[in-house]
Amino acid sequence: MQSLRKILHLPNRKNSKLTYYTVNFVRYITPGIIYRMLREPAIAKYEKLDDSIKKAVTDRVNYYNKLSVPEIFDKEKLLDDLMKSDTTIPLGKLKLKTPIGGKIPNSTYVLDSYSYIRYFKKNLIASFLFGDITEVPKIPSFVKSRPIEGENANSVLLPLDKVRHFTTVNDRLKFGEKKDMLIGRAYVDQPHRIKFWEMYFNHPKCNLGNINPNLKDHEEWRVKPISIDEHLKYKFILCIEGNDVASNLKWVMSSNSLAVMPKPTYETWFMEGKLIADYHYVEIKKDYSDLEEKLNYFIAHPREAELISLHANEYVKKILDNKLEKLIALMVINKYFISTGQIVK
Repeated sequence: MQSLRKILHLPNRKNSKLTYYTVNFVRYITPGIIYRMLREPAIAKYEKLDDSIKKAVTDRVNYYNKLSVPEIFDKEKLLDDLMKSDTTIPLGKLKLKTPIGGKIPNSTYVLDSYSYIRYFKKNLIASFLFGDITEVPKIPSFVKSRPIEGENANSVLLPLDKVRHFTTVNDRLKFGEKKDMLIGRAYVDQPHRIKFWEMYFNHPKCNLGNINPNLKDHEEWRVKPISIDEHLKYKFILCIEGNDVASNLKWVMSSNSLAVMPKPTYETWFMEGKLIADYHYVEIKKDYSDLEEKLNYFIAHPREAELISLHANEYVKKILDNKLEKLIALMVINKYFISTGQIVK
């Protein structure tokens, strides 16, 4: 779709939910036995990779899944802990409308998980925590997001909620052709976002707006959402975290504009914890006090800004490589079952 946009000069849009649900429902109704027969051949493709790519794949698998293989005497306790949790289910019961942890999960989380777990036996068990997860679970669990700092091995990352998070763009404007300003549109309801708007809403270098209709205070902040192409007219795009990660970070880093944000505290499949300040994005202080200084610096140093954009583009291409994503996800899941003693290596 991205190449088609480039060829036909189509406007940049968020991922099509119609296309997403059509493709995933076809997968969902296809008999799982077909995919379970293909699991070992699919994972075996790893051995055919060039050594450099193989290392990169291994590094990513071990980054997403930091679990180690337990000692023999620990396996029974680990499985017992999994069985006692209300977030643990046999893979065969991961279905739409099936409660997990007492809640009906969003369909995108189930469909994205199913696109990979369908390759594994139905009787294997796993814990799933769906949604914006900001704490590390007590048992090994598949999650979309996790804290970057601290011991987070029980948070095993999968590429979830992809239709919302995994958008990229075809930016037809060069950095030098964009406005010397920061654009920011967000649901402003968390204290840290409210603070940023209070500090910079009327700043001459910022075009900020709140698209959350439920925020009762600061009526002057409220605006209608704007298109991705409108965002791309600006040199700087705000990528401030919400409940967990900034959902716009992927498409901003695929553009010729610069992502502006404090050091991330949460990460997803995009490995936000691997991003380098002022190399992949423009880092501002946690209290936002140096925003104007950073904007002015990169406006005055366009070559350095363009290098950040180049590095960001390369990072997106590496992480969101569809050819490797399936293999890496399957290896992450396979390692989960090895680490919980359910599959013998």
